[in-house]
Amino acid sequence: MKIMSNVLVSTQWAVEHLKDADKRFIEVDVDTGQYALGHLEGAIAFNWQTQLQDQVTRDILSKEQLEALFSEAGITPEMTLVLYGDNNNWFAAHAFWLFKYYGHADVRLIDGGRKKILAEGYRLTRVVPTYPRTAYKVREVNEAFRADREYIRARLRQANFAMVDVRSPAEFTGEIISPPGMTETAQRGGHIPGAKNVPWSAIIAEDGTFKSVEEMRRIYESLGVTPDKDVVVYCRIGERSSHTWFALKYLLGYPNVRNYDGSWTEWGNLIGAPIAKGAEE
Repeated sequence: MKIMSNVLVSTQWAVEHLKDADKRFIEVDVDTGQYALGHLEGAIAFNWQTQLQDQVTRDILSKEQLEALFSEAGITPEMTLVLYGDNNNWFAAHAFWLFKYYGHADVRLIDGGRKKILAEGYRLTRVVPTYPRTAYKVREVNEAFRADREYIRARLRQANFAMVDVRSPAEFTGEIISPPGMTETAQRGGHIPGAKNVPWSAIIAEDGTFKSVEEMRRIYESLGVTPDKDVVVYCRIGERSSHTWFALKYLLGYPNVRNYDGSWTEWGNLIGAPIAKGAEE
């Protein structure tokens, strides 16, 4: 069974609501040049490198920075934010996590993202829209959506704790430290002890949409990653793991799942932090 919940919408639903005044469509791509080649009518773009992370510290945007970003984009707390992007929604899902962390009430993801939109031949435009500035204010911060290194240290090897490493098998075993061409890296290769390796792409179908609920549930539960546990997901810099966080929390309904956005770039550089190599846990 495919879940089309209030957070995961179809491409057809998206194009039918493009002109709704109470919605803001936002494209977030890995390849930040894709938006300029053509995008959904009325959609704006956020650049993950320059707009969705702090430019001085290695951290997510502060509350004040997010408020400024949303205000400039003409977003209000009451709006429905509809996200999509390239590479099967990698960074669109990361933006989803960030916006929910800062308490935006209604955020949705277009299932299949840019890949499916292009495959189905929907009309794109190169017109960049502008919207009246607002005065956006964050109403709450969902701390339970984020894990840090101390949160993980305190729970390592506990029976009611599970970790999902969503990187490639070669990254998980320590054969490579980062994907080819990636500059942000770590001193050591391997994974956090006890983590299970489920690459983020394992839950994606050929057309870029999420696999069925039954398939995804079978993948995670077969490795002991069950809804009764406190679950943390991580990758290299926290973007691929946002995609898995979205699936576990919103599609499978796991009540306690956090994204460790420090991920391997932080853990692999920490003095005194234990690691495991190869397929061992």
